[in-house]
Amino acid sequence: MVVIVISGQSTCGSTTTARTLAEKLGLEFFSVGLKYKEIAKKMSSKETEAVAKFFSTSEGKSKSLHERLDEMQVEAAERGNVVIDSKLGIRMIKNADLKVYLKAPQGIRAERVAKRDGISIEEALDVLKKKDELEEKNFYDLYGFHPSDQERDADIVIDTSDKSPEQIVEIIINELKRRGKI
Repeated sequence: MVVIVISGQSTCGSTTTARTLAEKLGLEFFSVGLKYKEIAKKMSSKETEAVAKFFSTSEGKSKSLHERLDEMQVEAAERGNVVIDSKLGIRMIKNADLKVYLKAPQGIRAERVAKRDGISIEEALDVLKKKDELEEKNFYDLYGFHPSDQERDADIVIDTSDKSPEQIVEIIINELKRRGKI
């Protein structure tokens, strides 16, 4: 029973990578981020803006909401044979067989937001900065650590700036093979 956790900075491809990896390996896919985005989408039709706005609300930063999401990912990990996409998964799923952290420079991430949400790069950069600041502050207030602190706890860190989702998945599969996990 393998458990893989994929975390990292927003707009670095953790959801796409986790989904693609799960499909390729025939594992369950579980995404805390998609569940949060589903709740947040009432705030805006633009994904990053919706999450940033929702994270500013009392509901979006409530301990009870985050505890429910945490329980769901822990349960998925306990079932095993899963790829978990989670902003805090590296810390939450301590027994994961592989902990992956994805990152990219803020300018690259802003370009991705602009393209996805159909906004200017300047607007995307503003929204992304706000979202990053809110996540760092709110998660620190809730958990006592910053999401970015997990980079040092990851088994493998991948800069996604110049890589396709398929290339990222291939790096992860090679690492799993190297460790004898698949």
